[in-house]
Amino acid sequence: MTEALFILVVVIVTALAFDFTNGFHDTGNAMATSIATGALRPRVAVGLSAVLNLVGAFLSIEVALTVSNKVVSIQSGDGTPIESLMGIPILTIVFAGLVGGILWNLTTWLLGLPSSSSHALFGGLIGSAIAALGLGGVKWDGVITSIIIPAVAAPVVAGFVAGFGTWAVYQIVARVPQARRDKGFRWGQIGSASLVSLAHGTNDAQKTMGVITLSLIAYGSWTDTEAIPFWVKASCAVAIAAGTYVGGWRVIRTLGKGLVEIQSPQGMAAETASAAIILSSSHLGMALSTTQVATGSILGSGVGKQGALVRWGVAGRMAVAWVTTLPAAGAVGALCWFVAQSIGGAIGVALVFAFLVAISTWMFLYSRKTPINPGNVNADWRGGLAPVDETDAVEPVAVGAQPERS
Repeated sequence: MTEALFILVVVIVTALAFDFTNGFHDTGNAMATSIATGALRPRVAVGLSAVLNLVGAFLSIEVALTVSNKVVSIQSGDGTPIESLMGIPILTIVFAGLVGGILWNLTTWLLGLPSSSSHALFGGLIGSAIAALGLGGVKWDGVITSIIIPAVAAPVVAGFVAGFGTWAVYQIVARVPQARRDKGFRWGQIGSASLVSLAHGTNDAQKTMGVITLSLIAYGSWTDTEAIPFWVKASCAVAIAAGTYVGGWRVIRTLGKGLVEIQSPQGMAAETASAAIILSSSHLGMALSTTQVATGSILGSGVGKQGALVRWGVAGRMAVAWVTTLPAAGAVGALCWFVAQSIGGAIGVALVFAFLVAISTWMFLYSRKTPINPGNVNADWRGGLAPVDETDAVEPVAVGAQPERS
């Protein structure tokens, strides 16, 4: 195996690992409110979401083309890799960017913060590209139009739509008995949450497809800038679905219980708003953050219901994570580039990969000290993610039933 081929294989493995973390990090975007209201049992929810993410990954490639063509400058107009023109190891740039994205994903998962997997990926790629190629290594017009503008506008629009939808729903069902109302909306939540999961597959799975295609272009084995190889689609779809099924329970808990004390009508309004915005942006090729959309929708549902409890302190911590995602992941991506490049070639990439495996393993083991799982994900929020005693857990219930509290 040549050195370049070895690095390509490591990049593909790392990209699929990022896709896996994207899956479990973002499961809460679709299913947190359905789990919180008891519309779906936790394991059923993540299983349904995994299947729909798998299906959604095959429905569009617009976002994948945005990632492969509009963020990092590695190819000329005819698809020729710039590597052949400049002698820069482009595969190492992509690899370093992926490491930055994975480590930020795991850090925010450990803290239970619903930050953006998309921005972690883009931040890592932008940071490593700047380190290697300078500011000219980034297509700033694509970053602004396809990443920055959607990042600012999407959660605001989602919050407004969900807020108005929540207000309208409560006005319409004001005279309906609560038990009957909640049962109906729990069934509605199943449909709306499923749509969000499908939408998530059409947006987030595409990003890893774009990164792998970017790597194939850099290696010189793919030149079509308007298509994605089928095996890339299939592998990314399976990776994000597997991550989704694992269930990022720490983030699910924050979104479902820590942000808003949510009821079924609010959950359905939030999920419907999220699905509409994610699907429309996927059609337009905008690689927005599904996490920011979902969080904006959940906040909007809290504002739209009179007397609802919204924990603005938790929202503030999320906002800080959102603002720091791009630069933090970018800094890690740049550092990984310098380390790999200074050592050189396959050895440098292998050492950075070994570091990634080591720190990821440590984070997983550390998370076991404060386990969040299907049994305690719905326990009452007591000021933070902190460990929840099993005796305080809320047993998930089926559609139409009221959650029992100890």
